[in-house]
Amino acid sequence: MSVGEEVQNVQAPPQQSLGTAAARNLATTTKSAPQMQEISSRWLLKMLPWVQVQGGTYRVNRRLSYSVGDGRVTFVQTGDRVSVIPAELGELPALRDFGDEEVLAELARRCEQRDIPAGQLLATAGEAADRVFLLAHGKVEKVGTGPYGDETVLGVHADGAYFGDHSLIEGDALWEYTARAVTACTVLTLRRADVLNLAERAESLRTHLAGLLAIPHQRTNKYGEAEIDLSAGHVGEAVVPHTYVDYESAPREYELSVAQTVLKVHSRVADLYNQPMNQTEQQLRLTVEALRERQEHELINNREFGLLNNCDYGQRLQPHDGAPTPDDMDELLSRRRGSKLFLAHPRAIAAFGRECNKRGLVPESVDVGGHHVPAWRGVPIFPSNKIPVTDARTTSIICMRTGEAEQGVVGLQQTGIPDEIEPSLSVRFMGIDEQAIISYLVTAYYSAAVLVPDALGVLENVEVSRWR
Repeated sequence: MSVGEEVQNVQAPPQQSLGTAAARNLATTTKSAPQMQEISSRWLLKMLPWVQVQGGTYRVNRRLSYSVGDGRVTFVQTGDRVSVIPAELGELPALRDFGDEEVLAELARRCEQRDIPAGQLLATAGEAADRVFLLAHGKVEKVGTGPYGDETVLGVHADGAYFGDHSLIEGDALWEYTARAVTACTVLTLRRADVLNLAERAESLRTHLAGLLAIPHQRTNKYGEAEIDLSAGHVGEAVVPHTYVDYESAPREYELSVAQTVLKVHSRVADLYNQPMNQTEQQLRLTVEALRERQEHELINNREFGLLNNCDYGQRLQPHDGAPTPDDMDELLSRRRGSKLFLAHPRAIAAFGRECNKRGLVPESVDVGGHHVPAWRGVPIFPSNKIPVTDARTTSIICMRTGEAEQGVVGLQQTGIPDEIEPSLSVRFMGIDEQAIISYLVTAYYSAAVLVPDALGVLENVEVSRWR
């Protein structure tokens, strides 16, 4: 007889007590409330000051400023060929408010594509400037001379930027800095000679350029606002200048955005299955959590009012070495007074920590509502997984000043709406249909406003996958 047959012939001892499987039929099961992996810390919603908005609209009145074309240029890529969208040339100060589409299209065709290897100079300080560079892809640093004759980096240009635009209308323009490619770059160049040549044949362009030269220079402060004439330090009976403060004639208005869904619960479930937890309440709780997650996502990414899309181009910085270093964070802080918080993807925070470790630095932490949050220069760095990380493993770090009193970033909401269960969030009963399904309309109203441009800054194209 084999060993297997011997094992089969061995009889199990008789059961002497009730088994656990049967006993569970009489036991009361302890249950957890429904769990949800999507829930995050939502620090932005917690830290943003919320302003009550009556009538659903918030108007941001600002002092009059004179825009000089500080936007970015958009390109179209076909294979290895890159071309500028003609209307985007209107971002250049020399072509601001110029609306002849045919002439802009011809200027776009005259833009010459150049592929620049890393380290090559595009322009040299002190030489004649005769063309504007449109940066389609890559990074270019502005290099100048420090106070002791050493080389210093004045700034970094990235995708969509332009430089040398003053050369289009100034015949004796010179380069004030050296432009050097940090990475391999694709640029388009538009020569001043081509613009003037086209102006000889296109009356609209000729008139536009002549008008620019005829308009007296508007005195502005460093922020582009119309300067207020003041007199200080005078003695005797000096004539005191007259002045006034002008406002924007068409200030921006923010309308409250909306996020909605219809929650459906069968009446039989709502009636019978409510112990130990109310089914409708649990369904509603998870729906509200998802709605708040979407609200924070929109506050960061929405094209109309999201923080990433509403940051002024003058407040967008590029990291000097790709990874977020303490130097980059210092530069981001230096662009505004009274910074209240950083907002970064957890992977960006980890990348910043690695850069600190390389330098032997230990970022401090601050206590925020009982939570220990990493900080830099005393400003807390809050995590947010709503900030996107691209396929190229790059992301952004947001820095902001908050509050109406500080002319910062504020959240917008309207409390006191009908059937409100949380500030600016309502649940309205919609009735029961013929299939005995109960419907509830769940609605959240919100938006965000940047009161002055320097309240919000973004460090773009931050690498999060560098481990060396």
